[in-house]
Amino acid sequence: MGTTARLGLLVSLCLFIPNSLHAGSDNRFPSNEDLRHVRAMSQPRLSPDGHSVLIQVTDATADGGKSHLWLVDVKQNTARQLTWSSAQEKRGEYEGRWMPDGDSILFLAHRGEHTQLYRLSMEGGEARPYDLKVTPPVDESTASDAIPPRTDSTAPKVEPLAIDVESFGISPDGRQIALLARDPETPGEKKQHDDKADAVWVNHDPHGSRLYLLDSESEKLTPVAVPPDVHGIAWNRQGDSLIAIAEGMNNTGDLGPSNSAWMVTTADPAHPRQLKELPPTIQGGTWSEDGKHYYFLAQSEQDAPPGYHDLFVLTFADSKIRNLSSGFEGTMAHELPIPEANKILQAAQIGTHVAVVRFDAEKRDVVKFDTTTVTQLNSNSKQNGWVWLGSGSTQSPTLYYAEKLGHSPRALNALNLLPASWTPISSQVVQWKNEGQSIEGLLYLPPQATSGKVPMIVDVHGGPTGAFEDGYYAFIEFLVGQGWAVLRVNPRGSTGYGVAFAAANKNDLGGADYRDIMAGVDTVISRYPIDGNKLGLFGYSYGGEMAGFVEGKTDRFKAIISGAPVVDQSSEYGTEESSWYDRWFYGKAWEHEADAWRQSPLAEVSHAKTPFLLLQGEADKTDPLGQSEEMYRALRQMGVPVEMVQYPREDHGPLAGGIFGNPSPEPWHGFDGRQRIVKFYTTAFGE
Repeated sequence: MGTTARLGLLVSLCLFIPNSLHAGSDNRFPSNEDLRHVRAMSQPRLSPDGHSVLIQVTDATADGGKSHLWLVDVKQNTARQLTWSSAQEKRGEYEGRWMPDGDSILFLAHRGEHTQLYRLSMEGGEARPYDLKVTPPVDESTASDAIPPRTDSTAPKVEPLAIDVESFGISPDGRQIALLARDPETPGEKKQHDDKADAVWVNHDPHGSRLYLLDSESEKLTPVAVPPDVHGIAWNRQGDSLIAIAEGMNNTGDLGPSNSAWMVTTADPAHPRQLKELPPTIQGGTWSEDGKHYYFLAQSEQDAPPGYHDLFVLTFADSKIRNLSSGFEGTMAHELPIPEANKILQAAQIGTHVAVVRFDAEKRDVVKFDTTTVTQLNSNSKQNGWVWLGSGSTQSPTLYYAEKLGHSPRALNALNLLPASWTPISSQVVQWKNEGQSIEGLLYLPPQATSGKVPMIVDVHGGPTGAFEDGYYAFIEFLVGQGWAVLRVNPRGSTGYGVAFAAANKNDLGGADYRDIMAGVDTVISRYPIDGNKLGLFGYSYGGEMAGFVEGKTDRFKAIISGAPVVDQSSEYGTEESSWYDRWFYGKAWEHEADAWRQSPLAEVSHAKTPFLLLQGEADKTDPLGQSEEMYRALRQMGVPVEMVQYPREDHGPLAGGIFGNPSPEPWHGFDGRQRIVKFYTTAFGE
């Protein structure tokens, strides 16, 4: 089972190409080609003076899917592009950050042989890269058992090498920049690879991601003695200390949580102190403004799937930890908390909404916003303004600004990324009861539903610890534009409804969650103009797995489409990138063979009848290619109509994003997937 590939939380999609005509002269919906012309925006950063917003804009798939940095003037509501890429660059410019004085910005880009940290003055001119080199911490070619064997007994001269910067964090005073960079490949190691002495000793790679401190003026680079792999940085407000989060190397996390937190002082980076009171599930956090507390996300105290977080606070004076979100009937989002005076702001999913909750010692309040989803909230050190991305079913993702939270937000449309003349399709929240559980879903009806019954596509989310939120989705507009209703269900196991609901499908994959979905289908057919003889089902990741369960459990659907599924829990468990998540659901597959098989779609494939389409990335490490191959072979040998399409180079999330309308560097895979989806359902519905 794969992690969910959700749209709307991490990346905001905005359409800007004229739409195709569907369903009558008064209605316009996106065509397949239109979805290749979707741009995205993310990471809004308010300037230190509160007058401008630095934001990352990603080109459409048709334009290469590269990212660039733009500047939006809050008062004038105008925008201009700050950075550009050459044709040779694959990713563009990203991770833009303001220097605290507001006179320049920093960003990452791969413009030569390495990914470098660049500084760009707001007064104009070219961005300047920092020349960052380190003495290699690791050189496997000098080992005593290196291949080819060394014939020269003289130790090779060690020269500083350029590093590839992975991420960075700027101290509040701007004097220091914390950098994360993976150990560079040495000339000796490169020669080994060129000579094809490139055997991979699994889980024994000594290279890791390390932490360095860069003096922003002298450009002196100092290594920090936090053990790799480092993946998180949080500066205190005073700028003299930071907390770094490291993860055990070589897939240690597959054996169990392996994160550790380290206190680093700028005065003594060679002697960090491990904060042993922080749990190994810690994901990262934020200091309080006075430096006396550290707010962080970590695994829920209640039994829950891995990655289901609570919000905690550590008090440095007594090393005590308190759970601020205990009993919260929602789910913490993966965005890190933001301090606000003596309170803390945390993004959270509440049902189908994504909101911001204000926590303090006494109570918790949901901050008021005008849209049903709110993501990527950001302010500056003075908190004299706030920016975020907001969307809803009829509101494309939009950059918003407000001087104070909860007061007079203003949409900044200067980027001109919004749809033009598209028919708004309002979501409808549908609720029903099943086996004592309250379940809800989002229903989208096409204009044709006003004059008769329409086919319906049931869309199943990934995870299974995921959910559908009431945001804007180009892919839904595309499906509705075909004249089909779409039902997106949040069955038990979904986030947004509290920890007990998220844990309710433990050791029951394809069981009660399947029945929740089918009860929703019956509810919608009874209340809305849906043609129960023209039903299709679509799912990606765990949704693709559920598609496999549905194939063997019912023949009510005319066609089923499965993207990157799990079909055999045992073979998946042994070949996926990490098994820790799956282990929570049913234990080690070889110790719980009956449970693993019962929760495998292949277990009931002998009952399969429905035409089935598999969409699979060849480079998928989350749900490997072999899973789709197993399902394809089984259905083909059972005589069930089955088709399988493989996409070269595609990993799990990127393929999903491309199909759903996210910008992608693969120019035609998403287009191909959507085209096959429409053709498969249209043929099955006899349209």
